[in-house]
Amino acid sequence: MSRKIRVIVVDDSALVRSLLAEIINRQTDMECIGTANDPLIAREMIREMNPDVITLDVEMPRMDGIDFLGRLMRLRPMPVVMISTLTERGAEVTMRALELGAVDFVAKPRVGLASGLNELATQIVDKIRVAAVAHVRRAPVRSAASIVHPEAAGAPAPAPAPTAALLGRVSTEKLICIGASTGGTEAIREVLVHMPADSPAIVITQHMPPGFTTSFAARLNGLCQITVKEAVNGERILPGHAYIAPGGKQFHIARSGANYVAVVDDGPPVNRHKPSVEVLFKSAAAVVGRNAYGIMLTGMGNDGAAAMREMKDAGSYNYVQDEASCIVFGMPREAIAHGAADEVLPLTQIAAALIARLRGATDRLHHRI
Repeated sequence: MSRKIRVIVVDDSALVRSLLAEIINRQTDMECIGTANDPLIAREMIREMNPDVITLDVEMPRMDGIDFLGRLMRLRPMPVVMISTLTERGAEVTMRALELGAVDFVAKPRVGLASGLNELATQIVDKIRVAAVAHVRRAPVRSAASIVHPEAAGAPAPAPAPTAALLGRVSTEKLICIGASTGGTEAIREVLVHMPADSPAIVITQHMPPGFTTSFAARLNGLCQITVKEAVNGERILPGHAYIAPGGKQFHIARSGANYVAVVDDGPPVNRHKPSVEVLFKSAAAVVGRNAYGIMLTGMGNDGAAAMREMKDAGSYNYVQDEASCIVFGMPREAIAHGAADEVLPLTQIAAALIARLRGATDRLHHRI
């Protein structure tokens, strides 16, 4: 029998610690080896017990979860699943935690804690399992100005990437489609910050629950040359903009004359996900065809792999993140297995490769004119 996943639970609530320990210990493949009511106690437990995963609350006494996470990921990187209360501040803090290197998060209910956590039991243990096999890296060192909206902080906007020359008229007809799950918030950021202001429109599905995508879009909007926002049903999809599927909704693309239009609805989960990459990519195959570019980033499972192959069969050009740069290689691996990839690249090379290809399309267009 394989070794159990060893978990330490860090939360200032005795009730939450007890409930999480019980949920974990019910599983045959994991065990809660300890609980701590604040990060300073947790630090000593981690040193002594060397867990595989820790679950971490955000608001705690003596040192909050974000400060502790930042120190942990600099000094002893390890898989962390955040337990965040679903509030506006909770969403912003969760985005910060993912930037610092947390693998994933669970939105803790504000009321009905015992029943709420038990309803989330499957999600909690699934995320612990994913975290246990994730490729965790030391947290990057970034200034505060690079984390929050740079313009608001008085800092200069990020410099354009060397390849981010203006793309011109090609942006009016092309559409870039991105799918991601675990580890995807930082992977999406890495791609978007390099896209020029006149980039083709970008549509994105990142697996995320309701209440968190607004904060995610706002943080990206402050870092990018393009405008980043949550998708709104019926709005025109414009060049120079990126549209993120709202948490808990399905997002796909329709056509209205010569324009692409966002469709956001309450359709059923697909591949257990809502939003689902499969839904977005399938619509791109049907509506955008050879004018689409697909990008599959880090994530667990196979959501979007079959639809990405449909995109390729319809004429799209597809990029897939390579294993070495993924937090979790599941979705990219499945896309490759389905024959959907034209190029498999490290995360840091995807934007440059895409921009170079778009510039080539611009040059061919100008040559015809």
